[in-house]
Amino acid sequence: MGSMEASTAPENGTAAAAAAAASTACNGAGGGGGGAAASNGGGVERRLRSSAASASWASHLPLEVGTRVMCRWRDQKLHPVKVIERRKSSTSSSPADYEYYVHYTEFNRRLDEWVKLEQLDLETVETDVDEKVEDKATSLKMTRHQKRKIDETHVEQGHEELDAASLREHEEFTKVKNIAKIELGRYEIDTWYFSPFPPEYNDSPKLFFCEFCLNFMKRKEQLQRHMKKCDLKHPPGDEIYRSGTLSMFEVDGKKNKVYGQNLCYLAKLFLDHKTLYYDVDLFLFYVLCECDDRGCHMVGYFSKEKHSEESYNLACILTLPPYQRKGYGKFLIAFSYELSKKEGKVGTPERPLSDLGLLSYRGYWTRVLLEILKKHKSNISIKELSDMTAIKADDILSTLQSLDLIQYRKGQHVICADPKVLDRHLKAAGRGGLEVDVSKLIWTPYKEQG
Repeated sequence: MGSMEASTAPENGTAAAAAAAASTACNGAGGGGGGAAASNGGGVERRLRSSAASASWASHLPLEVGTRVMCRWRDQKLHPVKVIERRKSSTSSSPADYEYYVHYTEFNRRLDEWVKLEQLDLETVETDVDEKVEDKATSLKMTRHQKRKIDETHVEQGHEELDAASLREHEEFTKVKNIAKIELGRYEIDTWYFSPFPPEYNDSPKLFFCEFCLNFMKRKEQLQRHMKKCDLKHPPGDEIYRSGTLSMFEVDGKKNKVYGQNLCYLAKLFLDHKTLYYDVDLFLFYVLCECDDRGCHMVGYFSKEKHSEESYNLACILTLPPYQRKGYGKFLIAFSYELSKKEGKVGTPERPLSDLGLLSYRGYWTRVLLEILKKHKSNISIKELSDMTAIKADDILSTLQSLDLIQYRKGQHVICADPKVLDRHLKAAGRGGLEVDVSKLIWTPYKEQG
């Protein structure tokens, strides 16, 4: 116990046999035996060419790390991939008995996975060009300014704060997912990213989590035994919000260290850009749950530092995959700002924001600010907007600038709030999601506790 399907490709032989049979039937119906003989000869020639190609690539097996090839994905279509890692799939000494961990170059890293050799189209193999040689060749064709522009923009989203060396180190350390699936409550969930579980769990294709205390195990039987003994039916900590079937629990990392660490392990499976904090004493965790007669089931959470000099009101945020696209992420963001209002402070999320995080926050800031601008007929300053919303002035400024709603005149920023433009931006920002009923929030800021 811890304190904290690959698609198969159609067989080529079957497809070739069906094609050959169809070709023979077609030519036979056409008449003379000469036509049939010619067709069969062409089929033999094609099969010989295919065999020659396969034999040629058989000499290169197993494929090297860095090889680029087409791979059949779950949509049954071929997509370009790069081999990130490889492992033997059996005790056989055959070079064909390898599995390959691949990155689909068209997609986010969260879709990286182990695939079998038969999913790869070996006729499309290209070995990876030495990156230094490739960079040198490319540099000769670009001006220094063009190269700098590419270096500045070619950064994986969510890692903008990392320099090139740190980014390479991060990608090397986290390049292969160590856990493929988890079971949490009534859901089996495919994981997205690497998480630094204790080494003894790295050979487990699936982990089983207690959905209440978040202890994790290697086997279903262990979880079943644990559930008979676990007396929790909700996250440990204080329930600070209840509205209908939604509850929010505040969990102190110092008082519930094992739960906090387990939550970090779990969250890292779905967050690529965050550092895992083992010292959870410094954090408060706000765990959102759907409640029924069986208990309170976690749908997502956010964490925040107990004392932040940078005015961060949120460190990490996650909505679990089965509960995404239901407005819970927007709810968590709104909730973090309601806590900031109770504290009498302005707040901002900890940087860097992930790609999805930035989209969510920009949507929240846009909706909140434009709703106020629509209702506010007279001039209003950024400082006044910040006082009303608890949104940091820098975030207000960047949001309004991105919407072209602010101009710099005579040494100061002026907000240009044309009603039709506001309506257009509000429509583009989408719905606000679930509302936080502030009257149901019963909470005392941390500095005043105990």
